[in-house]
Amino acid sequence: MEVTAAVLRDPHGVFQIEEIVIDEPRPHEIAVQIAGVGLCHSDLLPRQAPNIRLPIVCGHEGSGIVVARGSGVTDFAIGDHVVMSFESCGTCRNCVTNQPAACLEFFSRNLSGRRADGSTSAEDAAGEPISCRWFGQSAFASHAVVAALNAVKVDKDLPLHLLGPLGCSFQTGAGAVLNTLHVQPGSSIMIFGVGAVGTAAIMAAQIVGAHTIVAVDLNVDRLRVADKYGATHSFDASADDLPYQLRRATQGADYALDTTGAPDMIVTALTALQPLGVCGLVGVQRGDLVIDPMCLAVGRTVKGILEGDAVARRFIPLLIERWRAGQFPFDELIRTWPLAEINQAEDALHRGQVVKSVLIP
Repeated sequence: MEVTAAVLRDPHGVFQIEEIVIDEPRPHEIAVQIAGVGLCHSDLLPRQAPNIRLPIVCGHEGSGIVVARGSGVTDFAIGDHVVMSFESCGTCRNCVTNQPAACLEFFSRNLSGRRADGSTSAEDAAGEPISCRWFGQSAFASHAVVAALNAVKVDKDLPLHLLGPLGCSFQTGAGAVLNTLHVQPGSSIMIFGVGAVGTAAIMAAQIVGAHTIVAVDLNVDRLRVADKYGATHSFDASADDLPYQLRRATQGADYALDTTGAPDMIVTALTALQPLGVCGLVGVQRGDLVIDPMCLAVGRTVKGILEGDAVARRFIPLLIERWRAGQFPFDELIRTWPLAEINQAEDALHRGQVVKSVLIP
């Protein structure tokens, strides 16, 4: 299948729009014409991780229309609208107990750019292989071939081109609050980093009735967005007395969620928790994390979170229901760009000028 894709060939270079060839769907797969795909910080990991083989097509927040299906696919029809989420094997002990984000093959299936067996599914115009299974999708393209298990059918009256980020960033933030931390009504939560993941977490905390919702970020504009969508307090992450300010605002928070990966922010989050508080960590950690044993000796918990511990086929419809009810206005956070302007969108992401960019092929 000939498709147009944004290809990263040099970790220090730009994305290039190229014509490539991807495999037709295998028996368990579907081909999707991409309507929109979110740009996430995770899509930039191939710039930093030498074990990811370039060239690569990234993109893992895709949505679109089913245009072909493998012989074994019975739950999707041509023309169905779908959101694509992370890939899981569906058969390991965690998958069969409805914990696909803890799939034993998660990293090989999602963060290698290849299939679990190391093979790829695309080649460039010269016939050279291209890594084209990023999170099982590689959706920075006009079309993607994905495992049917990786897709969620959605109603055709929805704004399909905006739905892709429900498959990762918005799912991760909201899922961390609802599925992992189990934030309770009347409780307090601190959220460090209020980009797409953090803002989704704020919305979810408001949905469940958290009494105190604290936003922490370096970007003043993002703090204003956080205030608009439910934060009761907001603080500059660079403040010298930040731990004191947080403790004063929360009297010791019940929960914290770090989306920054910055060790100093994680330590601050831990020290501002009440003795039995829980701190969730999402995203890629940036450096060694050194924790004073006394932070944990009093009963605090630190928990890593992948994909908001979500079962996508259950959780994405739930988020859409909340959106219809006006409680999860994720669409207001999105700015759209043509796929051909992916490099401008990446620059805006680095500068903190947008909360969530969606690329339109």
